[in-house]
Amino acid sequence: MDLSTIADVRRWWIASLILHRPGTAVPKNWIIPFLLYLVITLRMLFFHVPITVVTSPMYSIWNHTGVRFVHLLPERSRTPLSALLTIAVIVIGAMASPESEDNTRTNRAVSLFGLAVFIFILWLTSKNRKAIQWHTVIVGQLVQFIVALFVLRSKAGYDIFSFISNLAEDLLGFANNGAIFLTDSSVPKLGWFLTSVVPPIIFFVSFVQLLYHWGILQWCIGKFAIFFFWSMRVSGAEAVVAAASPFIGQGESAMLIKPFVAHLTQAELHQVMTSGFATIAGSVLIAYINLGVNGQALVSSCVMSIPASLAVSKLRFPEEEETLTAGQVVVPGNDEHRAANSLHAFANGAWLGLKIAGMIVATILCELLLCLVVALES
Repeated sequence: MDLSTIADVRRWWIASLILHRPGTAVPKNWIIPFLLYLVITLRMLFFHVPITVVTSPMYSIWNHTGVRFVHLLPERSRTPLSALLTIAVIVIGAMASPESEDNTRTNRAVSLFGLAVFIFILWLTSKNRKAIQWHTVIVGQLVQFIVALFVLRSKAGYDIFSFISNLAEDLLGFANNGAIFLTDSSVPKLGWFLTSVVPPIIFFVSFVQLLYHWGILQWCIGKFAIFFFWSMRVSGAEAVVAAASPFIGQGESAMLIKPFVAHLTQAELHQVMTSGFATIAGSVLIAYINLGVNGQALVSSCVMSIPASLAVSKLRFPEEEETLTAGQVVVPGNDEHRAANSLHAFANGAWLGLKIAGMIVATILCELLLCLVVALES
């Protein structure tokens, strides 16, 4: 892959934006190809140019603007002022948009009051209120709300998350094709949990393992983790688990930091559990979409839950010890069970997906039987 390939991609990208922009004879949704080819171009470019060419000036500008402005403020007033700014952004952002029949300002006020009650209860039951890092809590709430505004109040955000949910639905189609090949074309239409939910789970887990083998998943998780590590001042292990939970689930995200698990502090262990329960694993997300739940709402809520889980965990169980990964973000490779090739990785994923799907089915069966027994005894 050379620089001429980058130039060809750039020319195709610019031509597509001009020929298919809004108002032309064949208008298309430009934001998705724009972002896709921007990512591809930057990825190919950084094969030849170190990424520090971009990040170093960004850090320098931030250190000479935002950091200096914060240092001008009295130290005691920084946290209250940032909290007031966040509250103002949330209140104005929630109340400024027009009302609708099922989305009145009264309903929004009730939601904001509920959020305040939750934060107060978490603060009241905190393990150590004096040790709470309010920077993490404030930034987590702000990032969560900004993501919500981006998805719900901007066309670009709506289009991006709709595109992601459509990809998830396409994966469901592939899983249904596999089920038809093994059984009959009428089977996916039966609506049974065993035939409509289990095959997509197996296929999705297998596909995730393939992405992990190619290194794509680690790269995406690493970028997410670096952002939350830098912005929310959490440890590297916490940032990796929080960023990975929406993609691969609670148990698998914890396995990403397996070398550090024995050295995690109590607060970090609490954060690992919080992130796992705050988001929906990709396999379960696919199952919910197949049951008819809005995919865009699920995907956007999972992304919003990343900063929210960090904020809630650090409010309820603040860090009081010295963490091993306080100054680094590392996504270790899984060398112990590393696949020999792509087919091997896909097969390993199919076996893992079969175990996950079997566990889900067995758990649901046992819970239903338990409820039946309790109902009969009562």
